[in-house]
Amino acid sequence: MTLDYAALFAATPSPYLVLDRHFVIRDVNHAYLQATLRTREDLVGRYVFDAFPDNPADPDADGVSNLAISLHRVLASGKPDSLALQRYDIPLVGRPGEFEKRWWSTINAPVLTPQGAVAWIIHRVEDVTAFVEIRHVGGTLSERDVGMEAELYARARELQRLNEELRQAHSRERQVALTLQEAMLHAPDLIKHQDIAVRYLPAVGSLNVCGDWYDIVDLPDGRFAVAVGDVVGHGLEAAAVMGMLRSALSAAVRTAEGPAKALEVLGLYARSVEGALAATAAQVVIDTSRRLITYSSAGHPPPVLLSADGTCHLLDQATDPPLGARPEHVPRPETSRSYTRNATLVLYTDGLIERRDEDIDTGITHLTDTLTRYRVLGAERLADAVLAQLGVSGGSRDDIALVIVRL
Repeated sequence: MTLDYAALFAATPSPYLVLDRHFVIRDVNHAYLQATLRTREDLVGRYVFDAFPDNPADPDADGVSNLAISLHRVLASGKPDSLALQRYDIPLVGRPGEFEKRWWSTINAPVLTPQGAVAWIIHRVEDVTAFVEIRHVGGTLSERDVGMEAELYARARELQRLNEELRQAHSRERQVALTLQEAMLHAPDLIKHQDIAVRYLPAVGSLNVCGDWYDIVDLPDGRFAVAVGDVVGHGLEAAAVMGMLRSALSAAVRTAEGPAKALEVLGLYARSVEGALAATAAQVVIDTSRRLITYSSAGHPPPVLLSADGTCHLLDQATDPPLGARPEHVPRPETSRSYTRNATLVLYTDGLIERRDEDIDTGITHLTDTLTRYRVLGAERLADAVLAQLGVSGGSRDDIALVIVRL
């Protein structure tokens, strides 16, 4: 959608005037009209100092001269110019000759042509009259002190407004990111497997998107494939790389002869994707008729096979370096392991088990102990128990993907 800059200008909450090089008012936003109690017809097309002359009843009035000096500085330098806190009374509407006392915080900024000349001047003000009058009560502060505080007050209001705009922008970006992430992680075959539970927790403080992924793909002859992976980094860039790698592996496992070949294809593809090197992945193919698990790993933490009696086996016999780690292509290892009825397969990313103050083996031991303890639970409840026992139900400093498959 094309941005309507006129609408943006009109809606901006700070008061703005647009002046030409002769200081004639060419446009005004709604906030300025509210601040000065004027209409567009009162202002547009008028010389700014005719619209807002000095108060003749105040012999010390210098609002016109100070503003004129600032505007001329902008014309001469082509750079923004800020005024110190300024008293500049304005005429009362409908009461000729009467003025209302006002204090302003003012910034004048140029709008340049492609050649660098000043075409327009943006005159932005903040009305700090109420603040100044409150601080003057009792006469405890000098006008200079009040002026300094009012200037800080005006800047604080501006920061508050900018923070709110940033918050709203972040909220919109986060929603876009969530939609993107959901699309990239869509696994159509997952709905066919009621005995598979997945959990996906982006790092705390991120946009709720990350570089971790999971995938479930149905294959011929009653087989299906399960994969998890991890791209270095967080946020939208990592998520974009994740989406490309996940799609490539999903396609490769459908055509390649086994998980090792699929990871070889992914490794070759990763060399052409910026940000993909050093990504890790584990690919498992499950043959339910033969009760056989075939797997291969590219630098990824080992999947865990949990037997019905509570024994845990790490699938760590076909581990190779991360994607792109070798300068030349080398075939990746692959091995198989049989499983018994009511076994459970657990795949995960390193955010589940790694802690800054612990060895990774400690995290794996914690995981296997938890799986043994809660082995009688169904896949969904077991996934929740794992996250809770490892202290990451509410997320962690790293992204987490978890897949639990009841076999």
